[in-house]
Amino acid sequence: MAIAQWTGQPRVKGGSESMQIALLTTSMVGLQFVWGTEMTYASPYLLSLGLSKSKLSLVWVAGPLSGLIMQPVIGMISDRSKSKYGRRRPFMAAGTVAVFFCLLVLGWTQEVVGMFVQDRELRRTLAITAAVIDIYVLDFVINIAQSTCRALVVDTLPVEKQQLGSAWCSRMTGIGHMMMYGLGALDLDSLLGSFLGDTQFKKVCAIAAVAMVIAQGISCWAVTERVYVGDATTVQRSDGILTILRQIYSTTMNVPERIQAICMVQFWSWIGWFPFLFYGSTWVGEIYLRHEAPLSGGDALTEVGKAGSAAYLAFAIISFLSSIVLPWLVQNPDQDDSPSYTPRPPQGLQSVVVAVRKNRPTLLTAWMLSCCIFAASMIFAPWVRSFKAATLIIALCGVPFAVGGWAPGTFLGIEVNRMNTSIPMSQIRKTSSRRNSEDSNDASTLSSHSSHSSPRTLHLRHSSNASAGNTSSTGESSGIYLGILNIYTTLPQFVGTGISWVVFSILEPGKSPELATKAHPDEHHSTEGVSGIAVCLFIGALSALVAAWATRRLKVTD
Repeated sequence: MAIAQWTGQPRVKGGSESMQIALLTTSMVGLQFVWGTEMTYASPYLLSLGLSKSKLSLVWVAGPLSGLIMQPVIGMISDRSKSKYGRRRPFMAAGTVAVFFCLLVLGWTQEVVGMFVQDRELRRTLAITAAVIDIYVLDFVINIAQSTCRALVVDTLPVEKQQLGSAWCSRMTGIGHMMMYGLGALDLDSLLGSFLGDTQFKKVCAIAAVAMVIAQGISCWAVTERVYVGDATTVQRSDGILTILRQIYSTTMNVPERIQAICMVQFWSWIGWFPFLFYGSTWVGEIYLRHEAPLSGGDALTEVGKAGSAAYLAFAIISFLSSIVLPWLVQNPDQDDSPSYTPRPPQGLQSVVVAVRKNRPTLLTAWMLSCCIFAASMIFAPWVRSFKAATLIIALCGVPFAVGGWAPGTFLGIEVNRMNTSIPMSQIRKTSSRRNSEDSNDASTLSSHSSHSSPRTLHLRHSSNASAGNTSSTGESSGIYLGILNIYTTLPQFVGTGISWVVFSILEPGKSPELATKAHPDEHHSTEGVSGIAVCLFIGALSALVAAWATRRLKVTD
């Protein structure tokens, strides 16, 4: 394997390790603002314009298509970037700017179209088309930022900190979800008046755009990357897009066995997560409108958005709390019997954690159980008839979502760095245990430094060249392997799109009876019968059971 050459050291601002990792992963907050806005409001918004559910299911092919193309391509391109600002941050900045403008266009689509078209029906049709195109573009550009900000974490942290970094990514995801869904559950029209737009949807889009810029900007400001200068043993050349695509295909077809096992669990679990994330909020809102909303209620889009946001706020809170508590209770996958690495909980929780720690599960077991919890929750979706019950089962999924956002990244980060260092796992465990002791001794030294001394090193111990005795994270191929993992996250979304299209075409072929009334007051559609979204959630529960079974393959290859 060619030896990569680097200049500089990766550094993160901050006066403590927790603050440094928090700054490193703050970018995840902005991403969740954008995804939360799209998942909560985009579906009811398009339905309110008069788009049918069967056509809506085809719109959401944008998500998997963009991830399938952009994440591995951007991952490989950024892997080879020799920018003086680092490999990842320039892409994060470019993606953020594009996301900012796409969100504003999405919120004001009807006004933009109205500037050029006067006919009411034609304006409505073109507004749907423009909104769909904008959603496609938005999904493509957000993947530029998403693929590189996650790779930045893998690049920056050493092997023994990969689980901690993934846990912090999950926590920041939870914070982003809580802030976004909490915002959506508020009556922003009453709070802000006409500021940031005259509808709830416009205000949410504008706030999400600003949040994306702030969160991504903080991580770009706080992190100093090593600069990649090439391989010592190969002649560098400029590869075209076809060469890059061929290399991505070749890498995907020859994925190491353990990474393949991780990817298969991800594949089956995301057949279940796709309808939950893209349609779940609309499902909760429709239940509220059908069974509990007052007949003289206001704007249907706002009511669906607020009801869905309230349910998903509960989901986000549980997900966030789980991402904090579970890492204390679950074994680190690169540790066998070394309890010293488990992060120390707050003083008030130590007695509880000590009692549980004696029989704490492995991360793989936790991942398997989380798939079962998701299946047990979603399998009841077709029989739910109340807003409270819908909120309850949505909230319960916060636990598996936290584990699902943490486990695959942890396993993949460890595997990528094991390949790059060519070090047996037993040696990594010994090194990790030794460094834990060193980190404990250095804790007082860390806290004694003043904040103005940043940027500082986050116990990274990187060297300019990979060596046989170095277990530091180099993340040389983290971009491409994270891109491959994302392929197995996006392929099931194509499957989910196909499933939802069939289900909606059979059960709900017309326009949404709750949301399209304003756009089509003369049209009437039945609200009776089984919800098509609920059936999609049920099918997703069955897929989650397959994902739980698929974790056995990863255990066998351990």
